Amino acid sequence: MQIAMVGLGRMGLNMAKRLARGGHAVVAYNRTAQKAWDLAAQEANITPVESLAQLSDAMAPPRVVWLMLPAGAVDGHLEELAGILDPGDLLVEGGNSLYKDDLRRAPLLQARGIAYMDAGVSGGVWGLSEGYCIMAGGAPEDFARLEPALAALCQPGGFLHTGPVGSGHFVKMIHNGIEYGMMQAYAEGFELMKQGPFSEHHDFAAICGLWQNGSVVRSWLLGLLQRAFAEQPGLEGIAGYVEDSGEGRWSVQQAVESAVSAPVITMALMERFRSRRDDTFSGKVLAALRNQFGGHAVKKAE
Repeated sequence: MQIAMVGLGRMGLNMAKRLARGGHAVVAYNRTAQKAWDLAAQEANITPVESLAQLSDAMAPPRVVWLMLPAGAVDGHLEELAGILDPGDLLVEGGNSLYKDDLRRAPLLQARGIAYMDAGVSGGVWGLSEGYCIMAGGAPEDFARLEPALAALCQPGGFLHTGPVGSGHFVKMIHNGIEYGMMQAYAEGFELMKQGPFSEHHDFAAICGLWQNGSVVRSWLLGLLQRAFAEQPGLEGIAGYVEDSGEGRWSVQQAVESAVSAPVITMALMERFRSRRDDTFSGKVLAALRNQFGGHAVKKAE
């Protein structure tokens, strides 16, 4: 099939490559046009364009256009595309959008006869070689139309029609919330070993490898951690500063809205916030209180 990829960042670039290698004709657009030209020089089945208008002209209707953009750039591109595309075309939003934004966007496009799907994409930088996992929300007929591209992008069994518009990003949001909790559990476990009585004897990469063989905590994340420890046994040069993509926050907000207890995901998010400050005021308050009521010593600030 012919499909356009709008946004050639870390995810979009590799997805365009995987689609092209799967035999699909890819029209590639990026705000920095040279990226599209460089991609076309590296891969067969790629047609680079320098504007969204050129993208439309380069495709035979009905068109399928997949967006892989930062969340803040999506609405502007959708507005421009809505004025360019024709009734019967399909827009797929594959970035990390909040599902509520999909519920707002879809009717605006459908009023112009343009179909809309949301696709939560997991796989990161490994998706090109290993295949992606994609959670797709939208009308069944739109999913069927997109299915050949999904089959090329994903591992066998790695894509699913999750329901109507919004459901794909909703499932991906929860997926990322779970990921936060899993990563936090590994982080705490290895911190315990690092500070434990046998630390000098531990080979953390070897322990990861051990747990990958028959242990109930084996996982792809653990395999990636083994790789990180093999490259840097003490994680030298890596600051303990952890960003969040936004989906963890949305998961916690959803827990509040649904009155669902989600303490692990919530705590994992809070720990990411804490990681960004070396000497928090809350820590000072705790130290001062312990000193006041119990006479516990406080460490002087440097």
